Amino acid sequence: MVIHRKILVASTNPGKLAEIRQMLDAEVQWVGLSEFPTVSEIKEDGKTFAENARKKALGYAKATGLWTLADDSGLVVDALAGQPGVKSARFSGAKTKDRKVIDRKNIGKLLALLKNVPKENRSARFVCCLCLTGPKEILIETEGMLEGAMVDEPAGENGFGYDPIFFVPYLNKTVAQMTAKEKNAISHRGNAIRKLKPLLNQLLHLK
Repeated sequence: MVIHRKILVASTNPGKLAEIRQMLDAEVQWVGLSEFPTVSEIKEDGKTFAENARKKALGYAKATGLWTLADDSGLVVDALAGQPGVKSARFSGAKTKDRKVIDRKNIGKLLALLKNVPKENRSARFVCCLCLTGPKEILIETEGMLEGAMVDEPAGENGFGYDPIFFVPYLNKTVAQMTAKEKNAISHRGNAIRKLKPLLNQLLHLK
């Protein structure tokens, strides 16, 4: 494989880097933010997922000089007027770096808010916005979704975040009850990445 370009993934999560490398399978050297320890963190204060992804990608691309791929994703619950939305990761306001504790508190808060909402009104979706930019311009933007509904009790040991309470009706299971392969085949991030792939390959061969 001929490497055409080095692209920064705006994340310190090695799992996300591996997922993107595997799913995009492009002629690219993918690097993570851990390789740039002196670069300041970009604040995610946008009002939409797309805005946050755009801000992160442009900010890190400007700081490193590399094309940068950033994503912002979260859960949108219709009965809660779109909450937790862009605040999905920090919904409960938990002051800890322990991801499992944060997930548990976020789920607890969400279930409390949905306590009196009937089953038929619990529609929700996971949303992921991806943005690839250079230091000065947006190159590609894609969006992926996964439709489902919120359940009362967590079920499943896989995944993270709200996966244990997000139920996918046509598979009759929560996202946390799926294998990694099953999840990647239908997930919001997977859908956004699949849309990005042909556009990225086309762009690499144009540049």
